[in-house]
Amino acid sequence: MRRVRPVNVSPTRCRHRAGEKPAVLPQIAARIIRSHMEIEPTVHAVKLLGATGFLIAEERLTLIDAGLVGSRIALERYLRRIGRSIDELDRIVCTHAHPDHIGGVRELAGDTVEVLIHPDDLAGIEVTLREVVRDRRRGTLLHYLTRHPGETTPIVDGNLIPVLGGLQVIHTPGHTPGSVCLWAPARRLLFTGDVLQVLRGHLTFASAIFSHDYAQARASVARIAGLDVATIALSHYPPWRRHPQAELRALVARAAS
Repeated sequence: MRRVRPVNVSPTRCRHRAGEKPAVLPQIAARIIRSHMEIEPTVHAVKLLGATGFLIAEERLTLIDAGLVGSRIALERYLRRIGRSIDELDRIVCTHAHPDHIGGVRELAGDTVEVLIHPDDLAGIEVTLREVVRDRRRGTLLHYLTRHPGETTPIVDGNLIPVLGGLQVIHTPGHTPGSVCLWAPARRLLFTGDVLQVLRGHLTFASAIFSHDYAQARASVARIAGLDVATIALSHYPPWRRHPQAELRALVARAAS
């Protein structure tokens, strides 16, 4: 399998006189490289519309999260760069049912790709407008606005997905009722969806604004804090490798205080 080729930047486009600000083109190229990269052998971060999808490129392909509606073009473009095809896609695993994570499922899955999601989130998508008005939480509104992914396979806590030597499902509710993290112990690699974010240079809890139950979202971090993590793959930030276990333990302590 070919590795991602760096973006070529012409030197004539990058020169600047002393005292002038450097051209923005190299900065843009650097962002492109960081957002489309192989973060681990066979694991690629692919910038889709609204969120990063994680492509596991083994003999067949698995995608973790599908971005917003319209993300197929970005995925196909990246697959061409690494010499693969969307026809090799076997499954899409959804960390949770918000529009920027499952909106692109239908256009990517078609009739042949298995879609895996926690049933508690699938139930949430079926909320009615009357229930949204009565509930008044942003999370419920987000579920109402989320396109149903169609036929799915339920995943629950403890399930193993047959990629990366065994990808374990860990139910971490709060951001949504069915939010899950995906843990690959053979790689010490943890996919967290939106269970975690980065603020002021540190890992922190899911967004209070967009979480269905923020207190539960904070408490759920304890479910992943004991893992022997080397890399945390975040949906809206670069991979986190700086003392991940210490950062997670600090969050558990904050949640308990």
